[in-house]
Amino acid sequence: MVEPLKIYIDGASRGNPGPASCAYLIQKDGKIIKKEARFLGKKTNNEAEYHGIIMALTRAKKYTNDIVYLHSDSQLAIRQLKGEYKVRAANLRMLFNRVKNLLENFENYKLFHLNRDDEFIKICDKMCNDTLDSQGF
Repeated sequence: MVEPLKIYIDGASRGNPGPASCAYLIQKDGKIIKKEARFLGKKTNNEAEYHGIIMALTRAKKYTNDIVYLHSDSQLAIRQLKGEYKVRAANLRMLFNRVKNLLENFENYKLFHLNRDDEFIKICDKMCNDTLDSQGF
């Protein structure tokens, strides 16, 4: 069986909307193989979460087209992607559609909502905050 690529993401906004960032890390065979954070400008926290997912899935294509497990502490994003919540906000609809299109690159995927206390979500959260701090926010 193919070992799934595990992706952890987080997004942050100071002000909501306000200065925002996103971060992800990718794990393969128990090791972090890629991590990245990005300043996004003025966004909501939900937009930042979706941008993190988009960035992570875009990078994940370089490592596999088999199975990905996507983990986020955003209940809204995960439930929207699972079809449990409707995407009502116009600012999220385009981002949601981009994520759905990116997920089609993989043979299979699973979506997981995790608590903020998860060790890998904490790493992504710190990357987001460090990015905002470095931008003077």
